[in-house]
Amino acid sequence: MSRPTKQIHLAAHFPGVNNTTVWADPAAGSQIEFDSFVHLARTAERARFDFFFLAEGLRLREQNGRIHDLDVMGRPDTFTVLAALAAVTEHLGLAGTINSTFNEPYEVARQFASLDHLSAGRAAWNVVTSWDAFTGENFRRGGYLAESDRYERARSFLSTALELFDSWRRDEVLADATAGRFLRAPGPGAFARHDAFFDIEGHFNVPRSPQGRPVIFQAGDSDAGREFAAASADAIFSRHSAFEAGQEFYADIKGRLARYGRSPRDLVVLPAATFVLADTDAEARERAALIRRQQVSGATAIMYAEQLWNRDLTSFDPDGPLPSVDPLPGENTVSKGRASVRMFDDRVATVRAWRELAEAKKLSLREVVIEVSGRQQFVGSPHTVAQTINHFVQSDASDGFILVPHITPGGLDEFADTVVPLLQEWGVFRTEYTGSTLREHLGLTSLD
Repeated sequence: MSRPTKQIHLAAHFPGVNNTTVWADPAAGSQIEFDSFVHLARTAERARFDFFFLAEGLRLREQNGRIHDLDVMGRPDTFTVLAALAAVTEHLGLAGTINSTFNEPYEVARQFASLDHLSAGRAAWNVVTSWDAFTGENFRRGGYLAESDRYERARSFLSTALELFDSWRRDEVLADATAGRFLRAPGPGAFARHDAFFDIEGHFNVPRSPQGRPVIFQAGDSDAGREFAAASADAIFSRHSAFEAGQEFYADIKGRLARYGRSPRDLVVLPAATFVLADTDAEARERAALIRRQQVSGATAIMYAEQLWNRDLTSFDPDGPLPSVDPLPGENTVSKGRASVRMFDDRVATVRAWRELAEAKKLSLREVVIEVSGRQQFVGSPHTVAQTINHFVQSDASDGFILVPHITPGGLDEFADTVVPLLQEWGVFRTEYTGSTLREHLGLTSLD
């Protein structure tokens, strides 16, 4: 017996501080003006996406002791933007990244519970940790938390927040519509947490929200991160967007759920993905190559390579051969605040691989960076892209995708107008919203 066809989940990611966005494109707009957020969110909603996702950056990144000026831009406070978007959307989920290392459970729980009320049940929290003292300096906590402790604090932080969300049980709260107030039975809102990270107790002052609590997202890929997600998250962001790697990650994370008393349906797996569309597959490939060259300028290539070599490479020609010098071992002292620095576990081996690639394909430094940092997962005609996305989901390589356009704010328009109608025609994506909360959009079990 064949299994039922899975429904695809789609979300829109507002590009963050990086070189994914093609800044010089005439269609590129502001990444701080509210109209940009509104345009992307409304496009996602008219396409019946599950949610809009907003990442956060807690410090401007640096390169060689200076502000990294190739991708710097302002970013308003996450809660402020999402609360404002709640007023100009009706169905779209609103997900935001908020750090568990440099915040406090009571404050974050209160903010997300409030957002869930303001949006009538559409809020989601992407729980992340921060490992570096560089970011911590903004919070007077530079280096205070050992990297090995960050998930322990995150577990305690999330557990405390969930206790706060659940401290007002639905059957303990009676809404007095006439008086416009809440009547409480004795005790609701009470909480207490005394452990190595928090020493707090009191009464939570936001009643239980429309979803019971906001949807919980997690983005870690380490073994500890996967366990954290399997135990507590409703959805996980995955960086494994290649087909076989996606299947392996999907099977691994879903296989961990049983030991926490959960079923595979209790966790949605959503890799981030980019896309390039054109009338034909060949035209899309040409367009993708042009976009990658726009994303990786010569200066960008040098700065990216410096993160690997861990030394100043400004004297090298990005359109020439790879640097002949060896990378410097030890802690990275060139780039601060960039997660990609931590992707190079073995610098010597990675440089060797880059050199072999350059020799085999006759590539310059810039061309190697383009090759190894390429992000267009879905390239082709609308029909090809729709088929590929559906194949991933039906083959358990994901439950859907968080789409990252390369143009802000109109980069999602073409996908909404050409790919989504095909998915709807094939019956694998909704034509209308059938629920009112994000938990319903994602097919998650109700908490009440």
